[in-house]
Parts: sequence; structure tokens; C-alpha cells
Amino acid sequence: MPTVSVIMPAYNVASYIAAAMDSALGQTFDDLEVVVVNDGSTDDTSAIVSRYTARDDRVRLLHQTNGGISVARNTALRVARGQYFALLDADDVWDPEYLAEQMAIFRARPDVSIVTGNAVNLGGLLTGQPARPWPDPRPEPTLQTMLADEEAVFIMSIFSRRVYEAIGGFDETIRSNEDYDYWLRASLAGFRFARNDKPLGEYRRRSDSVSACDARMVRGILHILRKIRPMLHEYPAEQAVLDRQVQRFEVELLAAEARSAIERADFESAAANLAALHARRPRAAVALARLMVHWTPSLLSRIYGFRRARHALGARLS
Repeated sequence: MPTVSVIMPAYNVASYIAAAMDSALGQTFDDLEVVVVNDGSTDDTSAIVSRYTARDDRVRLLHQTNGGISVARNTALRVARGQYFALLDADDVWDPEYLAEQMAIFRARPDVSIVTGNAVNLGGLLTGQPARPWPDPRPEPTLQTMLADEEAVFIMSIFSRRVYEAIGGFDETIRSNEDYDYWLRASLAGFRFARNDKPLGEYRRRSDSVSACDARMVRGILHILRKIRPMLHEYPAEQAVLDRQVQRFEVELLAAEARSAIERADFESAAANLAALHARRPRAAVALARLMVHWTPSLLSRIYGFRRARHALGARLS
């Protein structure tokens, strides 16, 4: 049986998945299998992976109707044979020594069940910069630090089979931030984390609609925090941290929804969100946007469009 199962959900990633596959199969730590779940792709994703299965028996390809990333990961986890599960999204890549360095931490620290990593950004204005601090001054992830910092654990993480056996798979009702939910549940179950802050891969940032993505992500975090709160009745300090975070993200959601409404030219919704935002966070910029959305909405839309275009241009040029 392989030591590590690489868990790779794949949906319409024909442009990227070959690089991800090459990076997984090119690891210096090669006692692995790669479990790819084709999540109902309509492009050439399946055909590309099939070429790998034909020449490397470490690759397994599963097919399912589109169910989302949590469903796809759970499909892979159910059939994976490794003692450790390494998450690799199909548009990201690992450096050749990624697995070797993370597995060395498991060997040196038998108390650790999850090792989280780091990578450099690929795409967007931050391309080439670490996705997380390096060196990272933050303490190793705990329940309290993860509640206070939703970025405490990076998506490029490896966890032992005993985590999966204890808490099960990813929550299939969650369409974003599903990994954050998983790490919180693992911590509540008593599992310990370690961090390797050295960037050992590339984390792709796509140039989709920033405002819509922001709102979706913030709604996802709020959903997870509210879901977790009833589990914290024996953790008053952690519950207090969670409540502060809920207040913070409620404000961030108003801002994200205002930006999304401006993008859609839905100025009535933008005005309502800006008014609610100003009541929660009175700032000069918010007050100015409130005036503009009432009196010069087209100018506000053009200013926002210019800023968004500048961001997209940076993503295309990187």
C-alpha cells in the first residue's frame, strides 16, 4: 500500500491538470498514489488524466457527476489506500521535495496529525509572493488561533488516516471554505497541527470576479463559524474569539455585497448595503460611496470598473 494518497478533485481543468499531475508524480518521495476524481468535467480533463493512468500505475481516475469539491474529495478519500492524505488541487503544483519535507515532520513529531504547508502565488498581482508568511511568525495552528485567523492552515496540507477515521470526510453541504471547516473539526477532535512555512509549490489565483468571490467566501466563513459555535460550549475563550470573528465577517460581507451590487449596476442594493455598512463601520470612504451611489451612480460604477480592470490586467500579465 502507498504511504501517501494524493487527493485531487478535477473539474474543467484541462489547461492546468497536466502540470499538477507532473508535480505529484515527480516527487522525490515517490511512495504514493494519485487519486483523481473527474467531477463531471465537460472539457478534456478526463482524457488528459487517462494518458497518465496508461503509463503510471500509481494514478487512479474516478468519474462522477458534478457534485462539487467536497463530494469529489470524499469520493477520493473513500477509495484512497494511503496512511496519509495530501490535498493537491488540480490547478496547483508542488515542488519536487514537497512531500519529502512534509513527511519528515511527521516522522520527527509523532504527536502531529496534520502538517500544513506554503506556496508562492501563481497569477494575479501577488504572483511570485508567498501565499502565507515566510518566515511565519504565527504559532502553530490550534483551535483558538484558527478561529482568530481563517488563514492559519493552508490548503496544501497533509493529514493522517486517523483524522479521516475520526471525523469523516468534508462537509458536502458546504460549497466554499470546506477545508476551513475540516481543520476546525479536526482540532475539536483533539488532533495536533504543525506548519512548514517554506513555500514548496505554486498556488494558482484565478482572475474571476473578485467582488462576487469575496461575498461567497465571506458567506462561507460565516456559515462555518455559526455551524461550529454550538460545539464550543466547553471552550469559552474560543467561543469569545468566534463571536468577534462573526461580527468582523458580517461587516466584511456588507462591503463585499456592496461591491458586487455596484459591479452588477444594482444601485438600489448597493445603497442598502452601503447604508448598513456605514452604520456598522462609519468611515469617510463609505460615506463618499453612499453619496455617489445616490447622486452619481454611473461615475461610481466607472471608478469601480476601472479598479477591477486594473486588477484583472495584473492577473493576465503575471
